[in-house]
Amino acid sequence: MVPAAVGFQCPEDVAAGQASVRAPRRTGSWRAAGQRWGTVTLSLIGLNVAMFLVTAGSAVAAGNSPLDNQLSEVFARLCQVPLLVQLGDEWWRPFTAAFLHIGPMHLLLNMLALLVFGSELERRLGRTRYLLLYAVSLLGGGAAIQLFGAPFQAVAGASAAIYGLLGGLAVLMVQRREDLRGLLTLLAINVAISFLPGLSLLGHLGGLVAGALTAAVYTLARRRPPLQPAGALALGIVLLVVALTVPTVAVLDL
Repeated sequence: MVPAAVGFQCPEDVAAGQASVRAPRRTGSWRAAGQRWGTVTLSLIGLNVAMFLVTAGSAVAAGNSPLDNQLSEVFARLCQVPLLVQLGDEWWRPFTAAFLHIGPMHLLLNMLALLVFGSELERRLGRTRYLLLYAVSLLGGGAAIQLFGAPFQAVAGASAAIYGLLGGLAVLMVQRREDLRGLLTLLAINVAISFLPGLSLLGHLGGLVAGALTAAVYTLARRRPPLQPAGALALGIVLLVVALTVPTVAVLDL
C-alpha cells in the first residue's frame, strides 16, 4: 500500500491514475514568440539584424568601428545607388539595400516599427499575403528612388517596406470601417520627419503607395482569394521592371 493524504492506496490504482494524467505540453520559445509576433515578422527582423552584423564585421575588417557599418565593402556592394543599378547592371541593389541599415539606432527604430506593424498585418493577412505586401512595398520604394533619386546617392534601410505596411494597414482599416485617426496622425508625423536631411522621402512615399495598392488589390479580390497573391505578384513585377529598366530622371539629365 502507498501512503496518501487520507489513508492508503493500492500501488496498481496509483499507477493507473498517473498514466491517465496527460503531461503538460511544452511550447518552444521560438514557437511561442512566432505565435505572438508572427513567424515571418521575426524572420525578417532576424535577417535585418544578421545583415547589420555582417556589415559591422566587414567594417572592422577594414579598420573602422563596427558602429560605422556603412564604411564597409559589403555595405558598398549591397546598398542602392541608382546609377550603378541602371548603368552598372547591378540589379540586386534595390533588394539587398532594404535589409541594410546605417548604424544601430537606424536598425533599432526600424525593427521596432516592423515588430509592431508587421505582427499586426501578419495576423490580419496571413504569412503569404503579408510577405508579398512587404516585398512589393520595398520594390515600390526602390522604384521611386530609381526614377527620381540622385544618381550617386547611396540609400539603405527597411523604411520603404515599413511605410508600405502602414499604407496597407490603413487600407484594411478603411475596409473594416475602423477608426483611422491614430494611424493617420502617425503617418503624417513620419512623412514630415522624412523631409529631414539624410532620410529618403522618395523611398518612404514609394513604399507607402505600393503597400496601399497591394492592400487595395487584396480588398478588391476578397471574394476570390486565389486572385490576391496573383494581383500582388503582378504589381511587384511591374515595379521591378520600372526599377530596373526605366532610366532615372537624374541619369537622363547627365
